[in-house]
Amino acid sequence: MLQLSTIERRELRARAHALNPVVAIAENGLTEAVLKEIDSCLKAHELIKIRVYGDSREDRQAYLEKICVELDAAAVQHIGKLLVVYRHNPEKAAAAASASKTSRPASAPRRTKRSFQG
Repeated sequence: MLQLSTIERRELRARAHALNPVVAIAENGLTEAVLKEIDSCLKAHELIKIRVYGDSREDRQAYLEKICVELDAAAVQHIGKLLVVYRHNPEKAAAAASASKTSRPASAPRRTKRSFQG
């Protein structure tokens, strides 16, 4: 299970505030199919929200622990029926870094002031 510092956790909570849940855990609980879906969402997004339909706080806490242990993720927040989970994806970070390097123009044209002649 991945551990986060308090500063990292605070920043991730702020980033997760605007997110919508991408996975739901319903009456069947945390099945293998749900774990695979969470894994694929973590690969794509790194930071996700999971909605748990159930009233038992102990069950939600157990789901969060199981997700973090099995998928090598970090628990960011457990608030109400929402779980926020983070797992760093080095491939995504490398792709984003290379995309930002290639998308920047070598030299941008300079703007000049034009005088108005009326």
